[in-house]
Amino acid sequence: MTALPIELPRRLIDGAPDAILLSDRAGVVRYWNEAATRLFGFTSEEAVGRSMDFIIPERLRARHWDGWKQVMETGVTRYGAGQLLAVPATHQDGRALSVEFSIQLVRDAAGQIEWVAALFRDVTERFQRDKALRLKLKELEARLGG
Repeated sequence: MTALPIELPRRLIDGAPDAILLSDRAGVVRYWNEAATRLFGFTSEEAVGRSMDFIIPERLRARHWDGWKQVMETGVTRYGAGQLLAVPATHQDGRALSVEFSIQLVRDAAGQIEWVAALFRDVTERFQRDKALRLKLKELEARLGG
Protein backbone atom coordinates (compact mmCIF):
# COMPACT_ATOMS: atom_id res chain seq x y z
CA MET A 1 0.00 0.00 0.00
CA THR A 2 1.23 3.49 -0.82
CA ALA A 3 1.75 5.87 2.10
CA LEU A 4 -0.33 9.03 2.10
CA PRO A 5 1.57 12.15 1.06
CA ILE A 6 2.28 14.37 4.04
CA GLU A 7 0.49 17.34 2.45
CA LEU A 8 -2.73 15.41 1.77
CA PRO A 9 -4.52 16.29 5.05
CA ARG A 10 -3.83 19.99 4.48
CA ARG A 11 -5.12 19.79 0.88
CA LEU A 12 -8.26 18.01 2.10
CA ILE A 13 -8.95 20.67 4.72
CA ASP A 14 -8.17 23.55 2.35
CA GLY A 15 -10.48 22.16 -0.33
CA ALA A 16 -13.27 20.80 1.86
CA PRO A 17 -16.80 21.78 0.77
CA ASP A 18 -17.73 22.66 4.38
CA ALA A 19 -16.39 25.69 6.20
CA ILE A 20 -13.64 24.71 8.63
CA LEU A 21 -12.52 26.96 11.44
CA LEU A 22 -9.79 26.03 13.91
CA SER A 23 -9.46 28.05 17.08
CA ASP A 24 -7.25 27.99 20.12
CA ARG A 25 -8.54 27.63 23.70
CA ALA A 26 -9.19 31.38 23.89
CA GLY A 27 -11.55 31.25 20.90
CA VAL A 28 -9.16 33.00 18.54
CA VAL A 29 -9.38 31.80 14.94
CA ARG A 30 -6.10 30.14 13.89
CA TYR A 31 -7.22 28.56 10.59
CA TRP A 32 -9.98 29.46 8.10
CA ASN A 33 -10.50 27.53 4.86
CA GLU A 34 -11.84 28.77 1.52
CA ALA A 35 -15.30 27.36 2.23
CA ALA A 36 -15.41 29.52 5.39
CA THR A 37 -14.71 32.52 3.18
CA ARG A 38 -17.57 31.53 0.86
CA LEU A 39 -19.94 31.00 3.79
CA PHE A 40 -19.13 33.97 6.00
CA GLY A 41 -17.61 36.42 3.50
CA PHE A 42 -14.41 37.07 5.45
CA THR A 43 -11.07 36.11 3.92
CA SER A 44 -8.56 34.06 5.86
CA GLU A 45 -6.48 37.21 6.31
CA GLU A 46 -9.48 38.97 7.89
CA ALA A 47 -10.46 36.04 10.13
CA VAL A 48 -7.24 34.51 11.45
CA GLY A 49 -6.07 36.10 14.66
CA ARG A 50 -9.51 37.40 15.66
CA SER A 51 -11.99 36.26 18.27
CA MET A 52 -14.90 34.32 16.77
CA ASP A 53 -17.20 37.18 17.79
CA PHE A 54 -17.29 38.44 14.20
CA ILE A 55 -19.48 35.49 13.12
CA ILE A 56 -21.56 35.24 16.32
CA PRO A 57 -24.62 37.50 16.44
CA GLU A 58 -24.14 40.05 19.20
CA ARG A 59 -27.27 38.95 21.09
CA LEU A 60 -25.86 35.40 21.39
CA ARG A 61 -22.25 36.15 22.31
CA ALA A 62 -22.63 35.98 26.10
CA ARG A 63 -24.39 32.60 25.85
CA HIS A 64 -21.76 31.33 23.40
CA TRP A 65 -18.83 32.33 25.62
CA ASP A 66 -20.51 30.95 28.77
CA GLY A 67 -20.81 27.57 27.00
CA TRP A 68 -17.27 27.87 25.64
CA LYS A 69 -15.86 28.52 29.12
CA GLN A 70 -17.70 25.51 30.52
CA VAL A 71 -16.32 23.26 27.78
CA MET A 72 -12.76 24.53 28.32
CA GLU A 73 -13.08 23.92 32.07
CA THR A 74 -14.74 20.50 31.93
CA GLY A 75 -13.46 19.15 28.61
CA VAL A 76 -17.00 17.97 27.86
CA THR A 77 -19.27 19.04 25.03
CA ARG A 78 -22.52 17.54 23.88
CA TYR A 79 -21.67 18.44 20.28
CA GLY A 80 -18.42 16.53 19.90
CA ALA A 81 -19.62 13.15 18.72
CA GLY A 82 -21.17 14.12 15.42
CA GLN A 83 -24.19 15.95 16.80
CA LEU A 84 -25.10 19.06 14.86
CA LEU A 85 -25.88 22.36 16.46
CA ALA A 86 -28.07 24.73 14.44
CA VAL A 87 -27.45 28.40 15.21
CA PRO A 88 -27.68 31.84 13.67
CA ALA A 89 -24.45 33.35 12.39
CA THR A 90 -23.42 36.63 10.82
CA HIS A 91 -22.07 37.21 7.31
CA GLN A 92 -19.51 39.91 6.65
CA ASP A 93 -22.18 42.04 4.94
CA GLY A 94 -24.31 41.91 8.11
CA ARG A 95 -26.98 39.51 6.93
CA ALA A 96 -28.12 36.68 9.15
CA LEU A 97 -27.18 33.12 8.25
CA SER A 98 -28.48 29.84 9.60
CA VAL A 99 -25.68 27.33 10.03
CA GLU A 100 -25.29 23.82 11.34
CA PHE A 101 -21.97 22.82 12.81
CA SER A 102 -20.18 20.12 14.68
CA ILE A 103 -17.03 20.46 16.71
CA GLN A 104 -14.06 18.36 17.56
CA LEU A 105 -11.99 19.01 20.65
CA VAL A 106 -8.34 18.38 19.82
CA ARG A 107 -6.35 17.45 22.90
CA ASP A 108 -2.65 17.54 23.66
CA ALA A 109 -0.65 14.58 25.01
CA ALA A 110 -1.80 15.42 28.55
CA GLY A 111 -5.46 15.34 27.52
CA GLN A 112 -5.99 19.10 27.73
CA ILE A 113 -7.97 20.84 25.00
CA GLU A 114 -5.49 22.50 22.71
CA TRP A 115 -7.63 23.28 19.66
CA VAL A 116 -11.27 23.37 18.68
CA ALA A 117 -12.21 22.44 15.13
CA ALA A 118 -15.64 23.49 13.89
CA LEU A 119 -17.19 22.36 10.59
CA PHE A 120 -20.01 24.59 9.33
CA ARG A 121 -22.65 24.20 6.67
CA ASP A 122 -25.05 26.88 5.44
CA VAL A 123 -28.67 25.83 6.00
CA THR A 124 -30.24 29.27 5.55
CA GLU A 125 -32.45 28.25 2.62
CA ARG A 126 -33.74 25.16 4.42
CA PHE A 127 -34.36 27.15 7.60
CA GLN A 128 -36.35 29.81 5.70
CA ARG A 129 -38.32 27.16 3.81
CA ASP A 130 -39.15 25.30 7.04
CA LYS A 131 -40.15 28.54 8.74
CA ALA A 132 -42.50 29.40 5.85
CA LEU A 133 -44.04 25.91 5.99
CA ARG A 134 -44.60 26.18 9.74
CA LEU A 135 -46.30 29.54 9.23
CA LYS A 136 -48.56 28.13 6.49
CA LEU A 137 -49.43 25.16 8.69
CA LYS A 138 -50.30 27.47 11.55
CA GLU A 139 -52.52 29.55 9.23
CA LEU A 140 -54.29 26.42 7.95
CA GLU A 141 -54.80 25.10 11.45
CA ALA A 142 -56.27 28.45 12.49
CA ARG A 143 -58.68 28.39 9.55
CA LEU A 144 -59.77 24.81 10.16
CA GLY A 145 -59.81 24.88 13.91
CA GLY A 146 -61.41 28.22 14.42
